[in-house]
Amino acid sequence: MEAQEYIDSGILELYVYGLLTETENLEIAEMAKKNPAMDEEIIAIERAIVALSSSFSPFHSVANFEKIKARLELKHGKVVEMKPASTWSQYVGWAAAVLLLLGLGYQTLELTKTKDAIATVGTEKNKIQRDFAYLDLQNKQTEKNLNIVRDIKNTGVTLGGQAVSPASFAKVYWNKETKTTYIDAAGLPKPPKGMVYQVWALKLSPVLTPTSIGLLSDFEGNNQKIFAVSQTDSAEAFGITLEPAGGSLTPTMEQLYTLGKV
Repeated sequence: MEAQEYIDSGILELYVYGLLTETENLEIAEMAKKNPAMDEEIIAIERAIVALSSSFSPFHSVANFEKIKARLELKHGKVVEMKPASTWSQYVGWAAAVLLLLGLGYQTLELTKTKDAIATVGTEKNKIQRDFAYLDLQNKQTEKNLNIVRDIKNTGVTLGGQAVSPASFAKVYWNKETKTTYIDAAGLPKPPKGMVYQVWALKLSPVLTPTSIGLLSDFEGNNQKIFAVSQTDSAEAFGITLEPAGGSLTPTMEQLYTLGKV
């Protein structure tokens, strides 16, 4: 803030009245040393307050009063009735003081509003930064998932719904060279509490041999419902069953949700 802005803001009056914090007092004192205009304004405010205080408390010392009596030869004379001194100047002084206090109060209120506005802007800025970070993370995840879907080296295996859930479906993206395997589970319903989907790589001959390649954990937290599972060396089919939390050693065939051949 420039020196003139300090003068116009009314904060120098708060400084003279001692209503600022120690840090703010030190800041203004340092600036006053470097800015003659600020220093002169502070001195002017102090003089105005001293003059205002003097107008509220006029007095004559006892010695001066005795001298005045002697000059008027009233030491042993009769008492002369005196009219009370006019209080007009005192009223003006009080009015000026009230106006000054009102002005200081207004300036303080405006200063408080400004600080509140700055705090609000800071809070909104933090929220925007958090939202941006979240959207950036979501964007990177979307790009990664698109790369999985578009990779021509991935073999796409469609898994259709079974008896327990005919409307369900899923898709496997399997890279036979790198053995990486991803599951698109967007077509599966939300699993019941305490249950989890488990993915199986199946060999169909000479006998059905299932191998667990992973759980679709944090199903609700994965917005795009694409999950990375364990690498798959070989498979003739893939299936997804609903199992108790933690998974099972063998698939529960009564809870087979989707199945598809490679």
